[in-house]
Amino acid sequence: MSQNLQQNYGYTPAESANFATIRHRVLRNTYYLLALSMIPTILGAWLGVQMQFSFFAGSPMMGFIAFMAITFGFFYAIERTKNSGMGVVVLLGFTFFMGLMLSRLIGHTLGFSNGASLITMAFGGTATVFAVMATIATVSKRDFSGLGKWLFAGMLVVLVASVANIFLQLPALYLALSVIAIAIFSAYILFDVQQIVNGGETNYISATLRIYLDVYMIFSNLLSLLGIFGGNRN
Repeated sequence: MSQNLQQNYGYTPAESANFATIRHRVLRNTYYLLALSMIPTILGAWLGVQMQFSFFAGSPMMGFIAFMAITFGFFYAIERTKNSGMGVVVLLGFTFFMGLMLSRLIGHTLGFSNGASLITMAFGGTATVFAVMATIATVSKRDFSGLGKWLFAGMLVVLVASVANIFLQLPALYLALSVIAIAIFSAYILFDVQQIVNGGETNYISATLRIYLDVYMIFSNLLSLLGIFGGNRN
């Protein structure tokens, strides 16, 4: 790695070693913060289930608009504070909010007699996908940076189609979007982790936010599919 950096970019071995140390620290801190972010997410989901919290009960479209406004507000705040300890606080606040947003799906799943098992399966499946993709991104010699624009375009298509399905209410489209979302955000883990490994992302708070969203989307869509195909009513 050091030889490649020296040949391609003119870095000395000492500079290359320093960059490798920085990348390792960012990756380590990202994984630590990602693990920590699961705590407020679980707390938010538990609280939301107890309160029967839902943004979308009255008007799904207005709920979606409010959700997007709050989400982008958090994104802005995280970007502004990412170089300080406050960035960690804001990020954890965001993960608590996302836990609240997950509570409706969790509550619905717990309505099945095997709901707890489905949640465990979704968690295990998500952890497996993350472990596999992160490992590939870390050890592979292949450059996955070219995936970025295609994944972003795919994410926009899924977002627009999801908004449209608020009105269309097509079960087949919902299933297709869930499968596609799992594929896209699994690939995003590959892309985002390699960004850290290759030095394209040097801020662990920003890196954690991106990977957290990947994991969140995989889990929620996988849980939805498991509930549809494997849920047993009491």
